Order: sequence, then C-alpha cells, then structure tokens
Amino acid sequence: MRDTLVLNASFEPLSTVTLNRAVVLVLQDKAVVEQAHPALRMRGAAVDLPVPRVIRLCRYVRVPFRRQAPWSRRGVLVRDRHRCAYCGRRATTVDHVVPRSLGGADAWLNTVASCAEDNHRKANRTPEQAGMPLLRQPFEPTPADAMLLTLAQDDLESLPGWLSKSAA
Repeated sequence: MRDTLVLNASFEPLSTVTLNRAVVLVLQDKAVVEQAHPALRMRGAAVDLPVPRVIRLCRYVRVPFRRQAPWSRRGVLVRDRHRCAYCGRRATTVDHVVPRSLGGADAWLNTVASCAEDNHRKANRTPEQAGMPLLRQPFEPTPADAMLLTLAQDDLESLPGWLSKSAA
C-alpha cells in the first residue's frame, strides 16, 4: 500500500505518512479523511474506516519555511521516476554526473537515476568523457514537489484537480 498524503488544516500539503500512521491520526480525531480508496475499507471490532489516500489535520500546524528539499538517494530515484538518465530503462542506482573523486557532490544537480549497467559503463568519468549524453537534465525540486513526487503517479492522477495541477 502506498503512503498517505497529509494536508494541513489549510489544505496545503505537509508530508506523506504510512497507512498505519494515517489511520491512527484519524482514529485519534487528529485528522479527517479527505479522499479514500474507492474499494478498500479497514474493519475491526468497533471500527469501519475507508482506506485513506489523503487526510487533513484538524488543527493547523505551523511549518518553518524550507528553501530546499534535502537531498537523498531515494529522492533522486523518485524525482527521475526510476528511469535511467542515460538509456531510459528502469534505474536502481544513483550516478554522480561529476564523479565524487573529481570533486562532485551529493547534490540534486549532480546526481541522476541510472541503471546498474550504465552506471558501471560510465565509471569514474563525466558523461562527455564517457560519450553518454543525459536524456534529461537533473533539477532541484522544491520541498513541496519533493514530497508530492513521493506519491505514485497513479495516486497523483486520482487526487483532486486543484492538488494535481500544483504537482505538475
């Protein structure tokens, strides 16, 4: 099961949480279900709850402004939708455009998703030196984009229109 999107009381996206955490927040009356999975329900002795896809907190949570999304290996794979930046096949590793041994850093603009074969073939060289042009340039997602990208594409398509437009 995919993560559940958490909205602030003002309907702005905050984060994603596991399904279990989302259910706990709803059962503790700290959140309400804004969108549920159409065919799934969670049932217990005294509980009958739709499986939440999007929940909204009942109380507003003040969040400090973040200018940048923190870099992570998982974040790069999600940003690039698990597609190799060199051949377009399924990516399982992260490649440094400028290798770390040549001064490259773990940063959004210096890392791309890569399949293991292309990562090995490029080795300790830049794409130009290896003759492997990038299919698309790396970019730095905003914190909100990074959080929304963690949701699967099919989940984004099923979100309310006002939310899915901001993710594009």
